Amino acid sequence: MKRLLIPVFIITILSACQIHNKKQYSAIEIHEEALTIDSHTDTPLRFTRSNFMFANRHDPEKDRSRVDIPRMKEGGLDGIFLAAFTSQGERTEDAYTKVFNYASRILDSIHSNVNRYEEQIGLATSPDDLIRLEKQDKKALFIGVENGYPLGENLSNIKYFYDRGARYITLCHTRNNQICDSSTDTTEHNGLSVFGESVVREMNKTGMMIDVSHISDSSFYDVIRLSKAPVIASHSCARAICDHPRNLNDHMLKALAENGGVIQLCILSSYVKKPEPNPIRDSLQQTVRDKFRGFRDLNDEEMKQARKEWYAIDSIAPRKLATVSDAIDHIDHIVEVIGIDHIGIGTDFDGGGELEDCRDVSDLPNITKELVKRGYTKEEINKIWGENFMRVMREVEAESLKQLEVSSRH
Repeated sequence: MKRLLIPVFIITILSACQIHNKKQYSAIEIHEEALTIDSHTDTPLRFTRSNFMFANRHDPEKDRSRVDIPRMKEGGLDGIFLAAFTSQGERTEDAYTKVFNYASRILDSIHSNVNRYEEQIGLATSPDDLIRLEKQDKKALFIGVENGYPLGENLSNIKYFYDRGARYITLCHTRNNQICDSSTDTTEHNGLSVFGESVVREMNKTGMMIDVSHISDSSFYDVIRLSKAPVIASHSCARAICDHPRNLNDHMLKALAENGGVIQLCILSSYVKKPEPNPIRDSLQQTVRDKFRGFRDLNDEEMKQARKEWYAIDSIAPRKLATVSDAIDHIDHIVEVIGIDHIGIGTDFDGGGELEDCRDVSDLPNITKELVKRGYTKEEINKIWGENFMRVMREVEAESLKQLEVSSRH
């Protein structure tokens, strides 16, 4: 009988080990343990307002703010890309100077907030910075430049923005610029301009990630053809699920994967799910656009009034938002088409990003809950929330170092 006890004991121990190795993690445990990155927010648009305090908790319904330090903590977000966004204007020497100075002021505001709240946040320019800051129980603030317009026609400005901490540039926004055609404008360059081709090469050399969100299909394929480093779509969705020119079709997704890049899921509702017809809302929004000149060249007081009238439309003709489930449909499709290694999260909070059940950064665990519900593993969710994006960051930097090494030999 004693001889039988030993095998039974061993089997019991082995079974216990197997159960331990197959531990079922809850969605909250997975979310808390993951290194989480949101690759695109427009929060710096608020930094230039004297009454906005990044360290205070704000009410998303009252003042429309989606991101602040307290809610980053509540939502378990470790790293966030803050976009220095500039709307497209005239392409003249004087306009380029003005927009460059404006973008620089936005960068100043980001650095000012980092310095002001240095006990809670820190500036990050690499995955290693994110890891270091997370260990210090601080939130990592990365910088992106949304719209290459502030580059003007000066390639050296890429290095300027890089040295100020920016790690990606979205080549254009909703209108064509000197670099390329936009996905929501008419054909001008039929892709990248000659200058735009130089921008792609210089960004590779500098170690600046190329962001293909907002650019036209032709521009996208030109970038894929030219870039020696992986590219990102910092806030885009799958066109097969929601037919919008801002989203990537399946052929583009496959080209992105072959490039080694990553598409970061945007949760702006109209990119997630086609909006239901709402003619009253559409008419009211167009009236506000016309009144405030398409929100171009507005002074601070005009912009304040424009926001007030724009937000007031929600109480008159509220929109029906897409849900987290709708958003994860995009992830399911992207994973089916190109695999788990090329997808991440880029909410577009404070730039329109919002879902019915993900109103602000504190609601981000709802995304993880839905992923768990659909059967994604802890390892897969870690990739979605940050590992894929960090891989691209490292590969872009490695390509830059490679090019610098080659040039130093000649």
